[in-house]
Amino acid sequence: MSYGDPNNPYGAPQGQPQQQPGYGYPQDQGQAPGYGYPQAPPVSPYGGPAAPTTMPGSVSAARVMMWVIVGLQVVAVVILGIGAAAINAAKDDATVQDNPALQDLVGDSTGLIWGYVVFGLAWMVFAAVLATKFKNGGNGARVTIMVFAIITAVLGIYPFILVGLVHTVLAILVAVFVGNANGKAWFNRPRY
Repeated sequence: MSYGDPNNPYGAPQGQPQQQPGYGYPQDQGQAPGYGYPQAPPVSPYGGPAAPTTMPGSVSAARVMMWVIVGLQVVAVVILGIGAAAINAAKDDATVQDNPALQDLVGDSTGLIWGYVVFGLAWMVFAAVLATKFKNGGNGARVTIMVFAIITAVLGIYPFILVGLVHTVLAILVAVFVGNANGKAWFNRPRY
């Protein structure tokens, strides 16, 4: 007996739409040919799920947040530089010259603020380099970005509580978005 045989007890009843053998999904209701089940996700040649071909939304958002951190660093470096230059110029003021306590305060704070300027400039360059690694960076870039984000979050909390709050929130989000499964899949994808 064949499937198309009208005497086949396992075949479709006469006058009804044809069905796949053994499955109750009619073929004339828009079902894709096959067994009526959804298609499996693509599999890589290495046996796991296929690597993403476009950057996931969360990873793209983390890259944008890194560039926002770079922009905030530029603003902070400029403001600190102007402040350090103003304090340095105030050293020559007659009021400061007459008061030894102000001389000590101005002298000590100028060096500290210039140190913050140098550190902020270095941190800004490091953030910009990491922001460019989102497109082609591997797992090492992902780990470095997560460590950078965690350190930035801690630095945003401790010395710069009020102005560092935005840095802290952005850095935490970067660490979460890069550290989740989408970030891992994106940074661990094979590159040909």
